Amino acid sequence: MSEIKYEIIKKIGVLSKSVSGWAKELNLISWNDREPKYDLRDWSADHEKMGKGVTLSKEELSALKELLNTMEL
Repeated sequence: MSEIKYEIIKKIGVLSKSVSGWAKELNLISWNDREPKYDLRDWSADHEKMGKGVTLSKEELSALKELLNTMEL
């Protein structure tokens, strides 16, 4: 299995942290030297390990923002 290359371009924010030190974060990440995308996933404290997540383009993130703004929480 080939290694996944990533570079965190911009750390946007932390949504939550677990007692184990992992954090659910929103970041702007370049995967395998491609155009950076917005990424929401769990990360270990040293950012060496990651959980499954979702990657969004700027347009998809904007659509998600609009959708969330219509929700009553």
